[in-house]
Amino acid sequence: MYDVLVVGSANADLTVRVNRRPGAGETALGTDLVESAGGKGANQAAAAARLGVRTALLAKVGDDAYGELLLAAQRAAGTGLRHVLVEKGARTGTAMIVVDPDGDNSIVVSPGANALLSPAEVAAAREVIAASAVVSLQLEIPYGTVREVVRIARETGTRVVLNPSPTPEELDPEFFAAADPLIVNKHEARWLTQLHCGGPDEWARALRKAGARSVVITLGERGALVLEEGAAEPVRLPGIEVEAVDTTGAGDAFTGALAGRLAAGTSLVEAARFAVRVGAAAVTKPGAQPSYPTLSELPG
Repeated sequence: MYDVLVVGSANADLTVRVNRRPGAGETALGTDLVESAGGKGANQAAAAARLGVRTALLAKVGDDAYGELLLAAQRAAGTGLRHVLVEKGARTGTAMIVVDPDGDNSIVVSPGANALLSPAEVAAAREVIAASAVVSLQLEIPYGTVREVVRIARETGTRVVLNPSPTPEELDPEFFAAADPLIVNKHEARWLTQLHCGGPDEWARALRKAGARSVVITLGERGALVLEEGAAEPVRLPGIEVEAVDTTGAGDAFTGALAGRLAAGTSLVEAARFAVRVGAAAVTKPGAQPSYPTLSELPG
């Protein structure tokens, strides 16, 4: 039915730009507040759909103005919305984002309706999970709900792409076993492996030893590192030099693009190589979903 089914969060992003991100107890003046569509799940779905991938989103929003904003953004991207649930009386999830002049950001998420997406609602969508080539997951929805998706995907043979973010204290071994690939940035890789003095190669090997079938570590402007299932050594993929405006949602753009290529049968290395291009394009414009490229907008 779909190439990619994304099960995850949908948030309204409230973004303000500052000359310098404030420290503890400090107040800073910023620009006018910008409201846009975000959330790791919705971001990944929009990124894949804008690239022409048949994509659906399974998520939950509130029956408020932010919920309407998120649904409109997904429609514009071309995402299938049949499985997005609207919770009456609930507040849509919200992310408060502060962006500095280098494009780096700090984010605080208030889950709202995302916290209400239940394992039972996921179980009711078993048929669409089974009919999708790839299911893409993150951890901005309840842990038990993610576990139910993993269980169904493993039973039905659907490939699982997992970005364990926000990073938990300890990742469920069942999640490691399902991840093909496990996608983490360098901070998440260091946290999950507890190898504070290591580097991407060591982190990738440690994550696969922990149970992940394959591993992708995103390295920002330095590209990405891929350790495929059965490979002895990781493959480093170079970054693409661009002028960064806002890094918000760039990792989600990478993950959505990678999931779409895997669904089309591309190897993990080539899927990640393509995703590096998509992630690079995403940092050249402000916002998360508003920055996501179509195929014609990708850098070389």
